[in-house]
Amino acid sequence: MTPTPEDQAAREGSGAAEAQGAQGAGPGAEPARSTESAGASGPAAATEAGCPAHAGAVPLGGPRFHTDPRDLYREMRRDHGPVVPVELPGDIPAWLVIGYRELHQVTSDPDLFVRDRGLWNQWEKIPSDWPLLPMVGQVMPSIHFTASAADHRRHAVMVGAALESVDPFDLRRHCEQLADRLIDSFCSRGNAELVGDYAVPLPVLVLARLIGFPDAEGRQLAQVLNELADGGPGALKAYETFVGHMTRLVAEKRLTPGQDVASRMLADPMHFTDEEVMLDLKDTTAAGFLPTADWIGNSIRLMLTDDRFAAALGGGRHSVGQAMNEVLWEDTPTQILVGRWAARDTQLGGRPVGAGDLLLLGLAAANDDPEIKQALGGTGGGYGDHGGGGVPAQAGNSAHFAFSYGDFRCPFPAQEIAEIIARTGIEVLLDRLPDLDLSVPARTLVRRPSPFLRGMTALPVTFTPVRAAGGHP
Repeated sequence: MTPTPEDQAAREGSGAAEAQGAQGAGPGAEPARSTESAGASGPAAATEAGCPAHAGAVPLGGPRFHTDPRDLYREMRRDHGPVVPVELPGDIPAWLVIGYRELHQVTSDPDLFVRDRGLWNQWEKIPSDWPLLPMVGQVMPSIHFTASAADHRRHAVMVGAALESVDPFDLRRHCEQLADRLIDSFCSRGNAELVGDYAVPLPVLVLARLIGFPDAEGRQLAQVLNELADGGPGALKAYETFVGHMTRLVAEKRLTPGQDVASRMLADPMHFTDEEVMLDLKDTTAAGFLPTADWIGNSIRLMLTDDRFAAALGGGRHSVGQAMNEVLWEDTPTQILVGRWAARDTQLGGRPVGAGDLLLLGLAAANDDPEIKQALGGTGGGYGDHGGGGVPAQAGNSAHFAFSYGDFRCPFPAQEIAEIIARTGIEVLLDRLPDLDLSVPARTLVRRPSPFLRGMTALPVTFTPVRAAGGHP
């Protein structure tokens, strides 16, 4: 199916990768400044806070981004159109692209809308402790932080080939073993908190095994990444520990290769350095962690709160895929990505975008664009609007932006790995605990307080206690 009349539905990239790639920069990382700032004068000065182009800019923060994003994006679209002037912490101006066609345009033109963060015309205003600095990142020789499309493609080919070599049957077997092990730790209690007990650790444990870590170190990695994702006072130490794990792994695999992703990256015929491989492993692991965890958590939440998925809870596995796809359209784990920078003055959605302007990719808002909803046969009503038949108009259609689009995508094999991890994790959980139910009212569930990532902070459930299955290889 096609997302627009002129756009093929070969959906590319991992929005998860770009959002979580921010962790790859590390808390407090100092990005490379451009020597030719376009922010002081000329058309690019239109992005200065308080200028006509940014009059009425929307602050990119506040509770509505996680409590009521649907109506918030509708209001933005009504008041500003498909390209919204927004204000980042510290009165830093940017553009949030929420139109489906406009987002397709930005992600399809890497020459005009580039990933070179050194072009940003606001660097002179960015303090070293700016809270979004890790998300912007710095130029590094890795899949997520290269400055040019050519360098990115070089890394993407290597990473994609290494991930493509993962056997899907072996991957599912790993997922089942590790899912059973996690469920064994709480199945006899009759209650659990599925985010912390299951959805968060499962992707890390699986990815750690795939890239070459022993299971014991995979558990350590899960703790480190969870602390890094929290962004608390221990985040910097967690980042340093994370880098240390990856550096040691690369050194070990250089000496003693195995049948794992790290060894395949090191053996790539393009001959990447140990540093490049370490950075790509680090970024790929970080990218696959929290968004996959949120995909699991958001899908389980949907199935526990929507009567349409009652069959899945009774053993109807066909509904699991439907719920997962609906989440990618309407409750996508990655809501906003940083970003692209305009290589020269241009127009986008009727807005004057100046050279060096930062454009944020509004993936969730673009998925809810009324034009694409209508093109798919829906009413354009937004999240949860399933038309008159009780089935979302986009059911079975993968032309969403949950995985972003364009050259700067995460390789397709990464999407497939994430899907296998999430689907297997949900299916094993429902097989083991078929009478799973929320232990609190659905309206009391709390989302992560972030405009960028959307997931549950907790998902408390009850079920009939069962015996451990012995989920160990």
